Amino acid sequence: MTVPEARAGEAAEPARGERKSPGERTDGAGAPEGPSPAATAGQGAGGDPGAGAGRPRRRQARGEARIAQLLDAAADVFSASGYNGASTNAIAREAGVSPGTLYQFFPNKEAIAVELGDQLMHRWRETYGAAFVVSHLELPLDRLLDAVLDPLIAFNCENPAFAVLTHGSGIPGVISREHDALHATMLSRTEQLLAAYLPEVPADRIARIAAMSFVLFQAGLDLVMSHEGAERDAYVTELKAVMYRYLEPLACDRPDTGAQAAKDTP
Repeated sequence: MTVPEARAGEAAEPARGERKSPGERTDGAGAPEGPSPAATAGQGAGGDPGAGAGRPRRRQARGEARIAQLLDAAADVFSASGYNGASTNAIAREAGVSPGTLYQFFPNKEAIAVELGDQLMHRWRETYGAAFVVSHLELPLDRLLDAVLDPLIAFNCENPAFAVLTHGSGIPGVISREHDALHATMLSRTEQLLAAYLPEVPADRIARIAAMSFVLFQAGLDLVMSHEGAERDAYVTELKAVMYRYLEPLACDRPDTGAQAAKDTP
């Protein structure tokens, strides 16, 4: 969906004071024009809106539950409609609150996306950090793939909004930059593990194997995510089969001492 289409979709809901500034309310019914206090608080030093990217204003403890409720609703709306197709009105309806209540915590859709993206990427770091450990290299290849891929697949299936906010069009730039940095870190970690698993393979080929493994995983994950139930499980099995058949010829030539000599990276 293009940006013009998204604006046309949001126009169906009552809106006032639509402005281009990310610090202003853009799609709330009856919302007053001009920047909200939360928008001003979300800006970084020097007034750069990109530094804070519309982050919510300082919270009180009693508002944490409401923020969690709004972010859960936003995840559902982003998953169903995409980022461009979502609106603050739709998120408020999904959360069962008024747009005015939503604006007490977030100035606009961008701020909600940035906050939700921060949380999801933090949890993604924890997930792949637990999966990409050198101790798994002591396992046979099929069990190694289970140990590494199962938590990554489970996270994406349980959090479909993560794919929307990291691969969708029109998402806030701060999310794109953070995801690019995260992707580079994951690729580097994959190369480290492969180098420990396949110590006889030259570094330049390890880099290519890591990049190819990423592409294979992402393509298979897209198919997994597009199905449910038994059919999703079947695609998970196919994805692991593809990864196994790609890596198994290399693993056959691996010295037995390769994994034993490896140590966990920080």
